[in-house]
Amino acid sequence: MTYEEAIAYIHGMYWRGSKLGLVRVTELCALLGNPQDQLRFIHVAGTNGKGSTCAMLSKILCAQGYRTGLFVSPFVDRFNERIQFNNEPIADDELAEIITEIAPVVETMENAPTEFEVITAAAFLYYVRKNCDYVVLEVGLGGELDSTNIIRTPLLSIITAIDYDHMHILGDTIEEIASAKAGIIKDDGTVLFYGEHPNALPVIEKACEAHHAQLHIVDRSTLREGAYDLHGQTFDYRSYRDLRLGLLGRYQMKNAATVIDAVELLREKGVAVSEKALREGLAETVWPARFELLREDPPFFVDGGHNPHGVRGTVDTYRRLFPDRKAKIIMGMMRDKDVSQSIQLLLPIAEEFYTATPDNDRAMPSEELAALIRSFGANATPFSTVADAIETAARGDKPALAVGSLYMAGEVHEAFRTLMKMGKFEE
Repeated sequence: MTYEEAIAYIHGMYWRGSKLGLVRVTELCALLGNPQDQLRFIHVAGTNGKGSTCAMLSKILCAQGYRTGLFVSPFVDRFNERIQFNNEPIADDELAEIITEIAPVVETMENAPTEFEVITAAAFLYYVRKNCDYVVLEVGLGGELDSTNIIRTPLLSIITAIDYDHMHILGDTIEEIASAKAGIIKDDGTVLFYGEHPNALPVIEKACEAHHAQLHIVDRSTLREGAYDLHGQTFDYRSYRDLRLGLLGRYQMKNAATVIDAVELLREKGVAVSEKALREGLAETVWPARFELLREDPPFFVDGGHNPHGVRGTVDTYRRLFPDRKAKIIMGMMRDKDVSQSIQLLLPIAEEFYTATPDNDRAMPSEELAALIRSFGANATPFSTVADAIETAARGDKPALAVGSLYMAGEVHEAFRTLMKMGKFEE
């Protein structure tokens, strides 16, 4: 296959939907020789903060010199971002080669795997071929029945912040959602939990007891924020002073505390990580669409906050940077999210809203989103494309913020780059 044919093959499985369960991926990986059994993993689940946590860990391990795999979802700009080695997306020819190998195996299966299951198996094969020392593995959805959960007991299981999301699949209560996330806990494993939500903790504790796993909870009592600007922030945590973090957001400081605890636990397991590598990794982490600065003057940000918990972090970060200025909000949302609560959280920082429809089957139409925003008493103008919304919102001297969905972030990147080249914002 060519790269284009490989991508078409992968996306051609989209119609099979997202079916949780391990039966298909177990069969597929067995037919491929169980590549996952040859790898050492740090497995990461949670509602929010998974991607940033994974990115920081990967950057730190790479700074130490380890051959590091990173598996994340969704991608922002290109599909290849989902499967990374040493923080570089898989090359087009390597992806094509692996899918060419997997496709005939898939076709022999009576119970055909889903798109995500094929991607997961492809990643395992790739990491074995790259002779990875460690793989930072982000859960796709939930935990217990996610295809990444085919792995054996990892070096470390991390459960990041838990809140309401994917409730139609994971359950309507924090306890049910936490139970799905706790599914990644394995026998005799080591677990690090972000904490904070009191209703989630008993569920995590019970799962650890059942699997004889050691539970560690992040204690942020020593976390102290320092200086911050549009390009990053400094903070203290535990015995570390003046750590530099390349990511914006108070919530990223909390994620970094989780990462530091994870590094300490990995050290106990014989994974050598120097303080130099830790500092370098945190400072150099770049993660797209997590309160990402696209333009400095006037500021233009894109953030993938797509549920109330994530949007709270978005609002908190904006207020921290601009306590006395409101923003033009470019917003696009998926229908299956808590759209009303997200809007209400954004109202205090919004000058006005510009709505767009992300290129996704689950997206809420811009006109419907604008009408919902108006019902809360705010000004909202719908646009047919993300580019049109950005072209209008990014003019003038006020900060602008594109928010609501990671699926929209790639469109924001593309549109913003194009409009900047065309000089549209200079008119």
